[in-house]
Amino acid sequence: MEISQPINFTRQRQILAAGLMVIAATCFSVKAVLIKLAYRYEVDSTSLLALRMAFSTPIFILVAWWNNRRQTRRMNAVKMSRQDLAKVAALGLTGYYLASFLDFYGLRYISAGLERLVLFTYPTLVLLISAAVLKKKVTRIQLISLAITYFGVLLVFADRAHLGNPGQFRTGALLIFGSALAYAIYMVGSGTLLHRIGTLKFTSYAMTAAGAGVLIHHGIFYQWRLFHFVAPVYYLSFAMAIIATVLPTFLVAECIRVIGANNTSIISGIGPITTIIMAWFILGERVGPLQWAGTIFAIAGVLLISLKRQRT
Repeated sequence: MEISQPINFTRQRQILAAGLMVIAATCFSVKAVLIKLAYRYEVDSTSLLALRMAFSTPIFILVAWWNNRRQTRRMNAVKMSRQDLAKVAALGLTGYYLASFLDFYGLRYISAGLERLVLFTYPTLVLLISAAVLKKKVTRIQLISLAITYFGVLLVFADRAHLGNPGQFRTGALLIFGSALAYAIYMVGSGTLLHRIGTLKFTSYAMTAAGAGVLIHHGIFYQWRLFHFVAPVYYLSFAMAIIATVLPTFLVAECIRVIGANNTSIISGIGPITTIIMAWFILGERVGPLQWAGTIFAIAGVLLISLKRQRT
């Protein structure tokens, strides 16, 4: 499913966008490592996510205000109905509020490398949701791609399942898979709106809604007790907000605009690999041969789906 169609940009602009996507994928990969580092300081998942959104949401609000003002001056402002706002808010809450909570909680139970691999299955989930909801036909090559992807995930599970508590391992994997599913729903639902409203406005509004949801959630259950942690928690949260949230979110939006969603998802295939390398180097996570083999199979399956969609 194509989320948006690229305009005819110059070759140099497309190469630049591809380079920016490499940076964005690397930035997103840093998130899991930062979360695991923060958990060493006895911070709960909800508070850590609230701190991430507390640092990043004001930036999204500022960008939304600037973009609206710029469009008004150019007399090309996109008018959004209440229904549009409700849809954007719902998608933001699904793709960045629910998905983030499941992701943060899941990282309490599994490694950063496995988290990124399971999350990377979202293009296959987009395919399945499109087939179930939008009645899009699943081709033979797509079924093969699905088989390759999940065979790779099973290989990684076989490599990791004997480590630690098996129950916790399964819990973490299911939580992360739920996060990937929530993000896939966001991707399927955002197609028409993103194309009509524009990536900058859509992203800013969706992320603002997600940030508000997270902060309200924390206020209800934790009364916004966010100022009693040790200093490294705030440093890591700020880095997570800027490096792994604001910067890559807008880079991805620009890449989708220039080279299209399919090319963007193809380049994002470096994400699991960079996470595994960083987790090994920074966190000391073990990287076994089955984990590498499973990662290669899973990435190959996702890229096969993306490339097939790109040709059709």
